[in-house]
Amino acid sequence: MKIGLFFGSFNPIHNGHLVIAGYVSEFTDLDQVWLVVSPHNPLKPVGSLLQDYHRYHLVELGIGSNKKLKPSKIEFELPRPSFTIHTLVYLKEKYPQNEFALIMGSDNLGTFHKWKNYELILEEHQLYVYPRPLQDGGQFKDHKQVKWVDAPMMELSSTFIRHAIRDGKDVRYMMPESVAEYISEMHFFEK
Repeated sequence: MKIGLFFGSFNPIHNGHLVIAGYVSEFTDLDQVWLVVSPHNPLKPVGSLLQDYHRYHLVELGIGSNKKLKPSKIEFELPRPSFTIHTLVYLKEKYPQNEFALIMGSDNLGTFHKWKNYELILEEHQLYVYPRPLQDGGQFKDHKQVKWVDAPMMELSSTFIRHAIRDGKDVRYMMPESVAEYISEMHFFEK
């Protein structure tokens, strides 16, 4: 099975994430997309992250019954901070029958040279890259392991949603209803 790994803090998951995951699962050669909830991205500050369990549960709610998408908490079991190379090595050992590829935005491809062991990742894994505003992918945009995916460009971010909730704005249409309801019930991101 060929599995695309879509890493993220998903703090919270929103329709932008799900549109991209759904598009890649339907319009590429990937058999399944795993939304890997990262405990801590080494390139991001820890401050405003919901607890791991809550972010994972929001991903479960967001995916619902879609069999081509799967929530993954694989990085919860690994040392922190999380580095993609360590996760890939672990997954290859745990699921040797599967082939793993990465799904990322062109903004992440532009900073890919900052990732730990990025050369090894590029050697052994394909990168499925979706467009992000004003980001061309940098030095790896034409690399043989990079597959460009013509997914819809979504200008929606978890940061925007968190700030909007804090400011008392109604953001229920920016995420699945089940996700919005859970966030509201738990009073996440409120002042």
